Amino acid sequence: MSPDSNKPLKTLTLRHPYLLVTPDSVQDLRQRVESCDELRTIKAGLVAQADALLEREPPQPRFDVRHTMLGTSRRYLWSIRTLAGAYLLTDQESYARRAIRFMLTAAGFSTWNPSHFLDVAEMTHALGIGYDWTQPCMSDDERDVIGGAIVETGLGPYIDGCEQEVWWSVVEHNWNQVCHGGCGIGALAVAHEHRGVAERALRFAIEHYPTAMASYGPDGACGEGPMYWQYATGYIAAFFACLESALGTDFGLSEAEGFSKTGEFRLHTTGPVGRSFNFADATSRVANAPAMFWLARRFGRPAYAGWEWERWDHDAHKDIATLLWWQQPPARAPRPLDAYFRGAEVVCLRSGWDGDALYVGFKGGDNKVNHGHLDLGSFVLDAHGVRWVADLGADAYSLPGWFGDLRWTYFRANTEGHNVVALDGRNQDPEAVARIESFHSSPERAYAICDLGEAYADAAEGARRGVMMLNRAAVLVQDEVEAKDAAGELTWSFITESEAELDGEGAVLSQGGKRLEVKVLEPAGAAFEVLSTSPPPPQNQNEGTRKLALRLPIPEGRRALRVAVLFRPAGRGAPEPEVIPLSEWAAAAS
Repeated sequence: MSPDSNKPLKTLTLRHPYLLVTPDSVQDLRQRVESCDELRTIKAGLVAQADALLEREPPQPRFDVRHTMLGTSRRYLWSIRTLAGAYLLTDQESYARRAIRFMLTAAGFSTWNPSHFLDVAEMTHALGIGYDWTQPCMSDDERDVIGGAIVETGLGPYIDGCEQEVWWSVVEHNWNQVCHGGCGIGALAVAHEHRGVAERALRFAIEHYPTAMASYGPDGACGEGPMYWQYATGYIAAFFACLESALGTDFGLSEAEGFSKTGEFRLHTTGPVGRSFNFADATSRVANAPAMFWLARRFGRPAYAGWEWERWDHDAHKDIATLLWWQQPPARAPRPLDAYFRGAEVVCLRSGWDGDALYVGFKGGDNKVNHGHLDLGSFVLDAHGVRWVADLGADAYSLPGWFGDLRWTYFRANTEGHNVVALDGRNQDPEAVARIESFHSSPERAYAICDLGEAYADAAEGARRGVMMLNRAAVLVQDEVEAKDAAGELTWSFITESEAELDGEGAVLSQGGKRLEVKVLEPAGAAFEVLSTSPPPPQNQNEGTRKLALRLPIPEGRRALRVAVLFRPAGRGAPEPEVIPLSEWAAAAS
C-alpha cells in the first residue's frame, strides 16, 4: 500500500470534472466518438435513453419485501449516469438539468437505508458521479443540497459503519467492493467542498479494499460465480478509474494477486452458447461488462476488449463507461481451450471458441462462500449450440430465509437441485470444501478430478468426481464413492431443458432439432428415470426443465460404487471409452 494513502487527497486535481474524466479528456472523448462508427452508435443509443429520461419524473423510494430500496438506488444510478453522460457528450444543459433534478429528489429522501448498506453505496455513487459531471449547470444552493446529502446521508453512515467494523466493511466478497467503492466515489466527488469528511471516508475505503481484492487470488476467479464477478468487478473498475483520474494513483490496489488476469474468468466461464457457467446465486445470462474494456487498458490485455466486443449486446442499456474505456478490438488471437481457476476450484474445458463447440464447466469450491449453493462437483455442458446440462441458478431472494436458516431447504440452493451425486437424498455438508486434485490439458484429452470427500463425509469414506473431454468430441463424467454402512442409495442426476427419450442404456436429449446421446457406461443395467424439478410453491416451478436420475442401491458388503456416464453430440462419431479408475487417468493421458 502506498504511504500516500494516509493523506489520499493531497494530489487531488483542482477542477471538476475529475471522476472517470477530466476537462481535457471530455474533449478527447467527443472527438474519438465522432471518428468511430462503433462509438457513434453507442452514443446515439445513450442519448436516446437520456431523451426518454427527460420525460420521466424521478421515482420515490420503494422498499421491497426484504425491506431494501436497492432497486431505487440502481434506478437513480443508471438514470443519473445516463443523463450526466449525455451532457458530457453533447454539452446540452437539458440533460444536466434533469440529472440535477434526480439528484435533488434523492437528496430529499429521509434515508438511503443503511440497514441494507448496498442501497446507500449505490445511491452515493449515483450522486457522486452526477455532482462531479454537472457542476457547470448547478446553482450554489443545488451544490450545497446535493453535496450535503452525499456527506450526511451517504458518507456519515459509511464512516460510522467502518468505525464500528460492521460486517459489510470487513468481508471479502462483493459487499466490500460495492460499499467501499460506491462511497469512495462519493467521497472523491465532494473532496473540495468537504475535505475533512471526504478524506476520512476515502482512507477507510483504501484501507478495507485489499481484503476484497485478496479474493481474486491467485488467478482472477470469483467464488461467488460469474454474475457476482461482474457486479464486483464493475465497481472495482469504476472506483479505481476514479482514483486515477482524480488523484493520479489507485494506491497499488489494482496490483492485487490475480486481478490482472481476472478477465480470463469471464472468458472461460462463458459457454459457446453465450450462457455462463452460472454456479451460485446467478442467472446464466451474460450481460455486457464495460469493465472488460477497462481491464484491457489497465493491464495491456487487448484480447479482453476483443472478446467482449465479439459478444456485445448492442440492444442493451448503453453505459457511458463503454465509451470512456472502449478500444478498437484486435484481431482474434488463439486462446487456451482449458482453464483451472485455483481457490474457486473451477475448471472449464472446450473443443473450440466457436458457437458450436463442446464445452463443460465443472466445479469444486467451498459451500460456505457468499451466495454459494450446495453444489460441489456440479457441471454444465454445451454442444451443437445448445445447453444440454443446465444450472437453475438462484431462486427469488424474497423467499423466507433464502439468506438464512431455510436456505438449504430450497430446491435451487440445495444438493437436490444440482448436477451432483446425492447419498440417501441428503444435502452435502454446508461447511465442506472440495479441491481439484488433478488437472490435465492436452489436445486429445483434458480432464479434472475433484475430491468431494468433505461434501459427503457423513455417509461416505471418500468420494471423487472426474470430468474428462475425450478427443474434444465427448465428455465423460465419472464418480467413485466409498459409502459408509449407513448409506443405502446413491442418486446420480443432472438437470436439462431438453426433451429426453430413455433407451435403456441411457437417453437421447433433443432440443431445437439437435440431439445429444447420454450413455451409462457403469454400472451395468443402470437406467435413467425422469424426475420433476418442480418443488412446492412459492419456489420457482422451473418450467421447461426436468431431471434425469440414476437411483442406485449401494450393494451390501461392497460399499464402493463407480458411476460413469458419457455425453456425446449425436452424429459426431465420438468413440466409447474404456472405463478405468480415476487413479489411472493421469497415466492414460500421458
